[in-house]
Amino acid sequence: MILVHDFLTASAARFPQRAALIRDGRRVSFAELDRDSDQLAAAFQDWGLTRGERVLSFLENSVEMVIALFATWKAGGVFVPVHPATKADKLAYMLNDCGVRWMVTEPALAGVAEEVAAQSPALAGVLWTGERRAGAQRAESLDDVLRGPHRAPADPGLIDNDLCVIIYTSGSTGLPKGVMLTHANMANTARSISTYLGNVPEDVVICVLPLSFDYGLYQVVTGALIGFSVVLEKSFAYPWETMRRMAEERVTGLPGVPTIFARLLQMAPFEGLDLGCLRYMTNTAATLPLAHLRRLGELFPATRIFSMYGLTECTRVSWLPPERLAEKAGSVGRAIPNGEVWVAGEDGAPLPPGEVGELVIRGAHVMRGYWGKPAETARALRDGTIQGEKVLHSGDLFRMDAEGFLYFVGRRDDVFKCRGHKVSPKEVEDILYELEDVAEAAVIAVDHPLDGKAVKAFVARRQGSALTEDELRRHCRARLEPHLVPRFFELVAELPKTDTGKIRKGNPRRAG
Repeated sequence: MILVHDFLTASAARFPQRAALIRDGRRVSFAELDRDSDQLAAAFQDWGLTRGERVLSFLENSVEMVIALFATWKAGGVFVPVHPATKADKLAYMLNDCGVRWMVTEPALAGVAEEVAAQSPALAGVLWTGERRAGAQRAESLDDVLRGPHRAPADPGLIDNDLCVIIYTSGSTGLPKGVMLTHANMANTARSISTYLGNVPEDVVICVLPLSFDYGLYQVVTGALIGFSVVLEKSFAYPWETMRRMAEERVTGLPGVPTIFARLLQMAPFEGLDLGCLRYMTNTAATLPLAHLRRLGELFPATRIFSMYGLTECTRVSWLPPERLAEKAGSVGRAIPNGEVWVAGEDGAPLPPGEVGELVIRGAHVMRGYWGKPAETARALRDGTIQGEKVLHSGDLFRMDAEGFLYFVGRRDDVFKCRGHKVSPKEVEDILYELEDVAEAAVIAVDHPLDGKAVKAFVARRQGSALTEDELRRHCRARLEPHLVPRFFELVAELPKTDTGKIRKGNPRRAG
């Protein structure tokens, strides 16, 4: 039996003085992180937190958030990470949906945190990372806890089938759903990811992704498993500062999403920065355009680029070995170690290679379900071929080749018909990204009196570019079938993003 917080305890014993976390020049060793999370775990238990109760983190990426993460697990609780930009109504929904007992937050977020705490009857108290603040609920200070004499928590009696985290989906349509992952889910996934990335204790991985996003959270979990250092950044809002930090800390791993790599490409050629230690880059959340993959390869010829695919409901689905990027152009790879995938037809049966269907995932990384939502859980988790086993139906459309490599077609809800032909927005977006002056692109369906649905493309240009709509249209006509060529183009200053860095297609901002 392995519990996720055991990763930290083991690395603290093996590498006590190695930096587990680096944040704004502050270096926290594995021994310090282990001790401080022990201390907070004991305090949580003193305050009445019991096995399986939920602790919600409403914090920026910080050392304090990671302390709260491991302390929650050591005390027997379930960690609920929430992005710090979350609005009050959505935060209140999450607190009440899963019956949060303690919220950990910071003074900079007090306006929202205090408003919401007063609306949450199950909440026993609020832990502040700075000075204790008065409120309707019990208030405690993390600084006060950590100043006390060292104590270890009592063993809460967890097993690896107990819940570890509840991660709420972005909720772009309807209310967010709380994805339940167990210690066994997370331990399996961390081992699988670190295996194909070839992580070693000497790695230094920079995390510009929010820790409220499973992709960001796993950088810390995998760091604890392997014993490597994680450089924590609040975001990628100041790319040049982040790149400078990468050079200073001799970063070996850069996890990102397409919007991050698009900004990175606009900054090239990184004059004056030595990024020679960068061993690998990883991408998930959405597939990288082929043009961006090619340009990254040219800029970082010695860096291995891992194209991956994932869902919150199972964290990671697939990975593409970097040496096969050219051969398997456009693929997001094959199933991760200790996982299995197939493309299914309407009846759930596997389809032959090359046919488009729904991606189905099987393995120890598949979620327990959605918190408090049995109907939604039943739609996502369905009977597999082995009696009593549930497999995850993703809602994503893929095709698979004869070697088991996956090719993303689109979300089932994104694909639409124009003039009787199916349109996959990704296919059009990939063609737009072939133009170097295109920084970001999003394609959607809009109502049209003749076509029923028409193709519309929103495009954000590279800084300083004079790219025109006519140039975009000519390029698309040369590269796409007529029904795929956008009828409408709109040039925008930038495209709106979700908290996890994905392009939000529902509400593009117009150029000012």
